Amino acid sequence: MSENKILFEAGSFDGISEEIGKLTSNEESRLKLTPDNADSGLAKLVLTLVELIRKLVEKQAMRRVDGGSLTDDEIERLGATLMKLEEKMEEMKKHFNLTDRDLNINLGPLGDLM
Repeated sequence: MSENKILFEAGSFDGISEEIGKLTSNEESRLKLTPDNADSGLAKLVLTLVELIRKLVEKQAMRRVDGGSLTDDEIERLGATLMKLEEKMEEMKKHFNLTDRDLNINLGPLGDLM
């Protein structure tokens, strides 16, 4: 596997943005940061990370449920918590006008993030 590195001069925002863009092969999944869209670009990045963590937590919770290490009450609370978190994510995606597809970053040879 080749190693990708981002090299730039201090204070070179355009250089950083260009290098980040080179790391993804899918035009739609590129993070295009400019001074005009910094808010939405940052929201996309943060929501992508939150969605990734949410899915990892959900998978771990299902492993614990399947493993039988939780009581019925714990399973009920866990389900309610995960549903509420998913609802909040949907609310935030609507607020920033983002879709699931927007949050799925292409990692080149590794495939899609989610």
